[in-house]
Amino acid sequence: MDIKQLCRNLLTKKSPDELLTTSKKSELKKTLNVFDLIVIGIGAVVGTGIFTIIGTAIQGGPEGAGAGPAIIISMFLAVIACVFSALCYSEIAAMLPVAGSAYTYTYATMGEFMAWMVGWILMLEYAIGNITVACAWTGYLTQFLKGFSHILPSFVTNFPIWLRYDYRAVAMLCDKNGWDMHDKVPYLFNTIPLSVNLPAIFIVLVLTLLLIKGVKESTRFASIMVGVNMFMILSFIVVGAFYVKPENWTPFAPNGFEGIFMGAFLIFFAYIGFDAISTTAEETENPQRDLPVAIIGTLVICTLLYVCVALVLTGIVPLGSIDIQAPIAHAMRAIGKDWFAGLISIGALCALTSVLLIYQLGTTRILYAMSRDRFLPKSLRLIHKKFRTPHVLTWISGLIVIVCALFMDLNISAELCNFGTFTSFIIICIAVLMLRKSDPDRERPFKVPFCPWFPIFGIIACGGLMLYSFKSLKTSSIYFPLWLLIGVLIYAAYGYGQKRLEEQKKIKMQIKREKIKSV
Repeated sequence: MDIKQLCRNLLTKKSPDELLTTSKKSELKKTLNVFDLIVIGIGAVVGTGIFTIIGTAIQGGPEGAGAGPAIIISMFLAVIACVFSALCYSEIAAMLPVAGSAYTYTYATMGEFMAWMVGWILMLEYAIGNITVACAWTGYLTQFLKGFSHILPSFVTNFPIWLRYDYRAVAMLCDKNGWDMHDKVPYLFNTIPLSVNLPAIFIVLVLTLLLIKGVKESTRFASIMVGVNMFMILSFIVVGAFYVKPENWTPFAPNGFEGIFMGAFLIFFAYIGFDAISTTAEETENPQRDLPVAIIGTLVICTLLYVCVALVLTGIVPLGSIDIQAPIAHAMRAIGKDWFAGLISIGALCALTSVLLIYQLGTTRILYAMSRDRFLPKSLRLIHKKFRTPHVLTWISGLIVIVCALFMDLNISAELCNFGTFTSFIIICIAVLMLRKSDPDRERPFKVPFCPWFPIFGIIACGGLMLYSFKSLKTSSIYFPLWLLIGVLIYAAYGYGQKRLEEQKKIKMQIKREKIKSV
C-alpha cells in the first residue's frame, strides 16, 4: 500500500449525517432530561475538587507551588479555559447528539486516526482519573469510621493499612514514619507483599452493578448523592463564613504567578465533569435543547460554589495549616466543630461516590462508541437484554479502575487526567472551527458566540496551562507522551486493520445489492 492510500485511510471521516443515522438506530434507552444531565454534571464536578484537590492547589505539592488564597484567581483561570471549551461542546453536542463525546466529534472533523487518539486520551481522562477519586473515597471513609471509635471495634474504625492503601502508598508511609514494612504488610510465600485498597474496590464494584442496571436508576442514585453533597457544602459556606479572619488572606499569592498557574492546573481536574454530560447524548430525550443548557448550567453553578468554598476555607485556616487530604473537614475541626467535620465526611463520601459513578458512565459510553466503530472488538458492545445497557463494557471499565488502583500513583494519575482533559478540550475547539468551515449550512440549535474568537481563546487558554505545567510536572509529562505512543501502537496493531476489514465488508455488501437489483 502506498503512502497516499495510507494517509487517505488515516484521514477518513464520518459525515455528520452518518453519525446522526447511527445514533437514531442506537440500542441505548432514552430516559434522561435536563435535570438529570445537570445532576450528572454537578455530580462529576462538585466533589473531588472541593474535598481533595483544593487543599493541594492551595498548599502546593511535591512538584508544584501552591496558590495560597489566590486560589480564587486560579479558579477563574480554570473556568475561563473551561468556558470557551464548554461553549464549543454545547454547539457540537446539540448539532451531533451522538454517544462518544469528543471522540465522535473528532471523527466527523479530523478523521479516523485522530478519532482513535482522542478516544484513547478520553480513557486517560476518565478511567485513570477515577483511580484518584476511588482512593480519595477510601480516605474519607477512614475518617468517617474514626468518628465511631467509641462505638465500633478497632478493627473496623482503624483497619490495617494494607487493606486501605496500594503497595506504593504503604511503602511511602513506612518510609515516612520509620516503620518496618514486614510489620505492616503480610507477605505471600514470604516474598510477595499483599496490599490492596479494599474499600475502593468495593465501591467500584457496587457502582458497576448499579450502572449495569440502568442509566436512569444510576442518575436517581446520583441525585441523592448530589443533594446530600450540596447541603453539606452550602452548610460549610454559611457556618464557616462567621469564622473567617481576613488576615488569613495575606499573603494573598505567596508563590506569585507560578503558584496561581499551578493551582489553576490542579483545580482544573475538578472541572472535567461537564464533558461527561455529552457522553450521554444518545440516552437524552431532547439532546438538542437539553445538552447546551446542562453544560453551561453546570459550569455556572459549580464555579460559584468553588469560589465561595475557597474564600471561606482560606479565611478560616491559616495558609500553613490547611490540610491536603481532607481540607474542609479539617477546617471545621480547626474552629471546634468536630461534629460538623463528621457530617462533612458524609458529604465527601456522597460527592466522591457520584463522581465515581459518572466517570465510569463516561468511560463506558466512550468505549461503546469506539467499539461500534470497530476500533475495539464488536463483542464488547453487547447490550443487556433486560436493562438495555452495555454491561460487558461496564464491567471492563470497572475492572480497569480496580487493577490500576493497585499500583498507580494517585497524584500522577490526577495529573495525567488533566493532560488528557486539556488535549480533548483543545481538539473540541478546533472541531468547531473546522465544522463551521466544512459544513456551514448545517442546523445548529446552539452556536458559540463570537466565533472564531471564542474557540481560539479556548485553544490558547488550555494550551497555555498545559504547556506551563509540563515544565514543573516532570513525571507525568513523561508518562503522557508514553500513553499516546501506546495508543498509536494499539491502533497500528489492531484498529487500523479492523477498519479496513469493515470497509471491504461494506464494499462486498454494496456489490451484492447491486447484483440483486440488476437481476
